[in-house]
Order: sequence, then C-alpha cells, then structure tokens
Amino acid sequence: MKAEIVSIGTELLLGQITDTNAPYIASQLPLLGINLYWISQVGDNQSRVVEVLQRAWNRSDIIVTTGGLGPTQDDITRESIARMLNEELKVDTALEVEVRGFFAQRGVQMPLSNLKQATLIPSARAIINPRGTAPGWWVQKNGKLIIAIPGPPAEMRRMWEKEVVNRLREHVKGDVILSRTIKTLGLSEAAVDELLGPMLNDTNPTIGVYAKIDGIHLRMTVKAGSQKEARAILAAREKEVRELLKDKIWGTDDQNLEGLVGEMLTSRKLRIGVMESCTGGLLASILTDVPGSSAYFTGGVIAYANDVKVAWGVPEDLIASHGAISRETAGAMAGAIRERMGTDIGLSTTGVAGPDELEGNPVGLVYIGLDNGKNNKVTRLNLPPRRPDVKIRAAVAALFELRKMLLNEY
Repeated sequence: MKAEIVSIGTELLLGQITDTNAPYIASQLPLLGINLYWISQVGDNQSRVVEVLQRAWNRSDIIVTTGGLGPTQDDITRESIARMLNEELKVDTALEVEVRGFFAQRGVQMPLSNLKQATLIPSARAIINPRGTAPGWWVQKNGKLIIAIPGPPAEMRRMWEKEVVNRLREHVKGDVILSRTIKTLGLSEAAVDELLGPMLNDTNPTIGVYAKIDGIHLRMTVKAGSQKEARAILAAREKEVRELLKDKIWGTDDQNLEGLVGEMLTSRKLRIGVMESCTGGLLASILTDVPGSSAYFTGGVIAYANDVKVAWGVPEDLIASHGAISRETAGAMAGAIRERMGTDIGLSTTGVAGPDELEGNPVGLVYIGLDNGKNNKVTRLNLPPRRPDVKIRAAVAALFELRKMLLNEY
C-alpha cells in the first residue's frame, strides 16, 4: 500500500517550528508494511490544502495529515477534507459531549469556537484525544483512507500509538516489516562502512547508516511473511553486527545514554556529582532529564571560571602549571567534586567550545574526567569545532565514558 504524509501549518513553511511529526510517522509506517512515497507541507490556505489532499488522494492509498485540527479560523483540515470529498460537516452529538466534558473537567467554560472540533463528515469517525480538545479523524471512502491527527507532538504520538496503529494493522494486509536500531559511539560513518562491508548492500535485511549526535546509528529493516520469521532474520543479522562492532555498541532502538547510565547507577546504588566547564551545565541537565534521577544524581557545579574550580577543590597551582584545559585539571575536577559532594563517582568536563582558541588549545579539544575513589581516568576528545556541537558531543561522550566505567568496575 502507498502512503503519503501531509503536514499542515503556515508556521512550518515560515520555519517558526520544525516538523517532527512527519519524520516520526515516516519511521512507523514501514513497521506496518506500508510504503511511504511522499511527504508534503502546506500552509493554512484552504484552496492549497484541498489541492494537496486531492493530489494525495489520486496517487496514494493512505493519507496521514498532521495539524490544522484546532478551534481557530486557520485550522482548516476538517473543512479541507470535507471539501475534497464533497461531504458536509455536521456537529456530532456524542463528540460534542466529549469536547465539552474536556473543559468541564477543568472548570472552564468552552469557547464557542471549539464546537468545530466536534464536527464529522459521513465518511469520518472520531479518534479520541485525551491529551487535548482536538479529536482526530479516521476517514474511509472508496477503498482509501485518510487519518487526520493533531499537530502538537505529544497529542500526535499518543493518538498514533494508542489509537491509530492497531486500526492500521487490521486495515493493512501483506508482508510484515520489522526494524531494529543499533547505536554506536566512537566510530565514524566510514569506519562503520568498512567494518560491515558487504552487509550494507544486502536487500533483506537492509542496513541504513545514520550520523546522530549520540553516535552512528544502524537501522536494520527486514520484510518477511510472519513476525516470527522477521524476528529470526533480524536476530541473526544483529548477532553478526555485534560481533563486528563489539563494545562500540551502547544501545538499541529507543534507549538513550542518560537512561542507561541512570539504570546502572540505580541498580548499583551509586551516586554521582559533576563539575562542568565547557558543557556549561548541559551534562547535569541531561542526567536529570531521566525521571527518578534524584536517586543517583547529587548535584553539579558549573565551574566556568578558574577561581570557581579552585573554590571547589581543584589545586590552584595545578591549573597554573597545566592550564584549565588539560588532562590534569579534568582529573582533578572529577576527584574534587566527588570528595566535596561525598558521592561515589565524580564526572567532569573541560575544553574549548569556541569560537576562539583558549590557552593555545584548538576549538573542539575536550577532556572528560572520571573519579571513583580508586581510579581516576581522563579521556581526550577532538570534536568538530562548532560551539553547539562541542557542548552536546562532550556531554554525550561523558555519559559514554561513565557507562564504560560502570560496566568495567562495578
């Protein structure tokens, strides 16, 4: 079956927001055995939306729209679908009760404009949306399907995962398509290409190689006649990939480094403190993105200036002798924060984020320090010389080094 995604909203065309919905849906359709051929963006203009929908209707079996389901005048997805299919919009009594109930639960009177969110056409059925006031639409006509989903990513994902996927599985017949993502760090795309060699030319399973902030990702996709067969093929190929890439692999699928190290710290009953220079608090922020991180994260210090490093226990003469951007200072920062905060592990970052050199060191030079009271380890990195990249890549690399210590020493 051929699918098409239509992202609706003038703010997309103006670059005011980035469309994260279309890439997410694009990643999900192959898992259902649906081939995605086109992605379109269109502004909040009804004639143009109808034109894009009509083109999609003529060439695709399934159309997924995101955005334009709100209560305002420029939310025109429902009206555009109705016009394209030549059907009349009417308020659905049951849907009106649900929309009014959303406001009643919050003790707020519903604005009259929200009533448009309770409308349907004869070919449409509502898709519930407990996270917002905009129900989705499931439209079936002449053997084709339109799925209209709200634009806010949290509402879109919940509706897709809880309401749409199971309906689509029943609707779609054919081969099963499964994917598996393997995440690596410390290898370049070229190195991965050399290591995997002929595997990258295979057609089933296919392997796509993608450069991400947290390393190189390998997406393996297989098509088979059944779930069991597809899983077996994926498992065999994953085993081969793991034998080649070994400890460069840190995770799979939806796993992230902060979640993995959080689980490891929790299971080992360890606490950690951080002292950051070049990452400017980003490392502490990422660590505390994990729910429950208070179980293992004690605190962090942004020691941007040298006198702050000294105030938190880094010897002044050490910085004078070796510089703030040095292996010695990174190690001392990790040890000092561990001692001052009374944690099991201290983690530090110091480096040159740019745009100018510092202490004669080039932009992108970073040192990561780790101290657990028994061992003090420092890792040197040479990162792309762009300030935002230096900060995020240094923070990710620090988590990767922390993971290695937890695997090897605890």
